[in-house]
Amino acid sequence: MNSNPDTNSPTTTPEPGGAPWRAGSFEGANSPFAHTAPPDHEPPTYKTLTYEVDGRVARLTFNRPDQGNSITADTPIELAHAVEQADLDPRVHVIVLSGRGKGFCGGYDLAATAENLMDGGLGLSHGTAGTVLDPVVQMTNHDPAGTWDPMVDYAMMSRFTKGFASLLHANKPTVAKIHGFCVAGGTDIALHCDQIVIAADAKIGYPPTRVWGVPSAGMWAHRLGDQRAKRLLLTGDCLSGKEAAEWGLAIEAPSPEDLDERTEILVQRIAAMPLNQLMMVKLALNAALLAQGVQNSQMISTVFDGISRHTREGYAFQQRAAEAGFRDAVRERDSAPYGDFGPSANKD
Repeated sequence: MNSNPDTNSPTTTPEPGGAPWRAGSFEGANSPFAHTAPPDHEPPTYKTLTYEVDGRVARLTFNRPDQGNSITADTPIELAHAVEQADLDPRVHVIVLSGRGKGFCGGYDLAATAENLMDGGLGLSHGTAGTVLDPVVQMTNHDPAGTWDPMVDYAMMSRFTKGFASLLHANKPTVAKIHGFCVAGGTDIALHCDQIVIAADAKIGYPPTRVWGVPSAGMWAHRLGDQRAKRLLLTGDCLSGKEAAEWGLAIEAPSPEDLDERTEILVQRIAAMPLNQLMMVKLALNAALLAQGVQNSQMISTVFDGISRHTREGYAFQQRAAEAGFRDAVRERDSAPYGDFGPSANKD
């Protein structure tokens, strides 16, 4: 799919020339920022991602390639901080999110969690001891022999969703550039972006709906509509990038070798727009999206995600992961009739 009309367009922001509406935020005597200097602080340092401002573009890149950029307790906190940093920077017109290594994001870092019967494998963030983010609290609450408090689980998981939702609620447009794979919790992040550009051969979906998971972001029906969302989540099937574009989940699915170029063309076309125009358009369109009930969907989905990990079947999957290892448990989950274990979306 090639929905953009500008295949031969340059990949740099057009020079302002004589068009005053293309001037930068600090240019022109009547600019609110004319008598201030651009932010000169050092780029923040994060455990899970990197942050860079390149012209009018803020580039956020997941940076745990050896772990498939899997999600830890630091991810939502750092992502929200980076988005806010870009949102406040008058130079930035658009925010781009991507991942280093073989894929965008492989979901939550759950191997240690499942193999050790919910011992807090997502890790402990600074200053969270004795809170719902403390692994000891979660381990106690996830004891199959004890009483499970769903609100302790919700209080923990909802904070991940709030961090990811910063991409949707940012004033500025956000673009996800997906290569390789974007599965499970990775989709909770990507589906909050305003635009998705995905490599044609990439894999995107939420296989944990087969057992031990419900997508807590609750964004699938809002992005795809009722029937197509159910088609994916009632089977746990994934789409290729090409299919994602055909279904309307992504705006474009170029070949892998063209992903950077095609994403950059889109990003620079957005960046050429006046910042206030971008904000007004996004806020206006978000109003319609939020009126569909996104927040209710996220609340219900997050509660059900917790329930799915505490059903008879959920405990059985967890027990199997503890006995055989998380990878083998996932392999069994994705065996016949599905037969789609692994990084490829090819179901043949």
